[in-house]
Amino acid sequence: MLNTAKEIIEVCAERGIRIYDLVIEEELRRGNTEEKIRAGIDEVIEVMKQSSTQNLTQSETTTYGMIDGFAKRTFDYANNGEPIVGPFLARAMARAFSTSEVNASMGKIVAAPTAGSSGIMPAMLSSVIEKYDFDATTLQNGFITSIGIGQIIAKYATFAGAEGGCQAECGAASAMAASALVEMLGGTVEQTLHAASITLINVLGLVCDPIAGLVQYPCTFRNASGVINAFISADLALAGVESIVPFDEVVIAMGEVGNSMSEALRETGLGGLAGSKTGQRIRRDFLKEGE
Repeated sequence: MLNTAKEIIEVCAERGIRIYDLVIEEELRRGNTEEKIRAGIDEVIEVMKQSSTQNLTQSETTTYGMIDGFAKRTFDYANNGEPIVGPFLARAMARAFSTSEVNASMGKIVAAPTAGSSGIMPAMLSSVIEKYDFDATTLQNGFITSIGIGQIIAKYATFAGAEGGCQAECGAASAMAASALVEMLGGTVEQTLHAASITLINVLGLVCDPIAGLVQYPCTFRNASGVINAFISADLALAGVESIVPFDEVVIAMGEVGNSMSEALRETGLGGLAGSKTGQRIRRDFLKEGE
């Protein structure tokens, strides 16, 4: 994979290719075939579709009940109420909640890139399938583009909330989703990188403070807001709005912000909402159960 956004834009322009072509070329060098790569992506997308719709009409029951029923309530509101953000975005948030609930109940999800941020990509994909009815190749190309964006994040920073805060988890998932959106909607390579940059900029400094160390609360809300972040960032990039700072430099900045965070705000379950009275009470109950 190329090292900087500038290199990616230049190479893609010179060769008339897309970011997903670069990712596929890299995989081919490792001995994979394009057919196998695309078949694998189809399987991943199918799991994401399942997790993002599983709880729209039913409620999971988890031990602490921190996020139970959020998906169904939000989906019902999207379809029967008058959501301020409109039915499409409200349904997208419901789908993010659904995967978070499936994850919390130990169901089958795809960690893209992590379990704590696993609701964002599925919610984005299911929502655009509903809205645009993209064919399989378009979905694959969008997804593979998101892999390329993830590879850059992994190269310069981290996906781990324990290292970089939630900006690294939900931020990365949102940036990956935004890049996939721009690719699927026919944006340029440069717009794809702008969308990813804008998405990360929107969450720079976002702490990771899971109550009792469980990636349920407040993580589920950040999955819902993360998919909306992806949509608005993609729209801004497609409208021609640009990030002055190139994507690779945004990722480096994200890594530096993460390194400067207090450990209490990096997935230790000690600070932020995890350090609140309620958060600490749930943590004590959780630890007692483990004794």
